[in-house]
Amino acid sequence: MWEEKNNQLHRSFTFHDFRDAFAFMTKVALLAEKMDHHPYWTNVYNKVDIYLNTHDAGDVITDKDRKMAKAIDGLL
Repeated sequence: MWEEKNNQLHRSFTFHDFRDAFAFMTKVALLAEKMDHHPYWTNVYNKVDIYLNTHDAGDVITDKDRKMAKAIDGLL
């Protein structure tokens, strides 16, 4: 579930292992290029945290972020 906090959409994802987490990140990277909207994210072993906001709009949450979040959810 995505949460709104500090002018960002945030979600944590946990996978079986690092390989599954990295495969997910690769899919998100390809999606981000296609949508021209690149997340801030962190990864440690099997956990990926993604943060979305729109820099061009003043670092706030926009429809672009909500669309990206929905598209990321579609990768699961």
